[in-house]
Amino acid sequence: MLLPVIAAVDGSAESLAAAEWAAREAARRDRPLTLLHAMSWHPRQNGEPATAAQRHLARRCLRQAEERLQSTCPGVRVEEEQVEGPATAALLRAADRADLLVLGSRGLSGFTGFVVGSVALGVVARAARPVVLVRAEETATDEHVPAADGHDSTRTPYRDVVLALDLNDPCDEVIEFAFEAARLRHARLRVVHAWQQPSAIALGPGDIGLVQEPRRADEWLGFMTAVLQVWREKHPEVEVVETVTEGRAQSVLVRAASGASLLVVGRRDTDRPAGPRTGPVAHAAIHHVGCPVAVVPHD
Repeated sequence: MLLPVIAAVDGSAESLAAAEWAAREAARRDRPLTLLHAMSWHPRQNGEPATAAQRHLARRCLRQAEERLQSTCPGVRVEEEQVEGPATAALLRAADRADLLVLGSRGLSGFTGFVVGSVALGVVARAARPVVLVRAEETATDEHVPAADGHDSTRTPYRDVVLALDLNDPCDEVIEFAFEAARLRHARLRVVHAWQQPSAIALGPGDIGLVQEPRRADEWLGFMTAVLQVWREKHPEVEVVETVTEGRAQSVLVRAASGASLLVVGRRDTDRPAGPRTGPVAHAAIHHVGCPVAVVPHD
């Protein structure tokens, strides 16, 4: 049985955009789509079950999302599901049985970034499967570059998929997700690594040393090429552009994702005393990048 793409809906504009994005992704992956509503986003202290009013709201949210998809994404297999309980826990359980979980995030401005609620942050930090965050302004035009005559075409190129690659710890799960996303979209994959000049104290055996700046960039680029070689051979149909940039990773990534159809970042899946974290790069991406952001957990 194929795992579904699951989109959480709550009636908000951002969740409707997430549902539409998820429907297109389900069609690309040839997987069913499940629209899920958690009936207790803010559970009561006494743990009472959902009321009749909450169930009515859930049905209305699901119906609204399905009606939108009928007009924008006809032909996608859609199932509906209502669950009770704290939203974060409900969505984490959903992620465990999903090929991909899609959530909405609320847009503010380019200066202050995007509001990502505690539920979404909790899910992103703990989910065992990839999670995609989509903002309300996302529409069906986010992926296709319109043809010159204004008509859609399967030959019309998609906007780039961007992969944030940490060459200090390249992870197969993250790289594979990005290549597959680019392949499904017939899009170019831009792989970005940010590096900063190391101090002499921080250098260890095998580290790229304190050579001149052009040589350091060439060293990192050569390393990236070697890391990606096996993936290029596995996906020869994917055009890959490799970029290494000196600077702070968060800032480099936000600039690189401008105009992209999807940004792919990794999140280390480890147990920490302070609890699960998204990490600084993923945190910056989900708050400040305008395109959909896929957060892929890895060991």
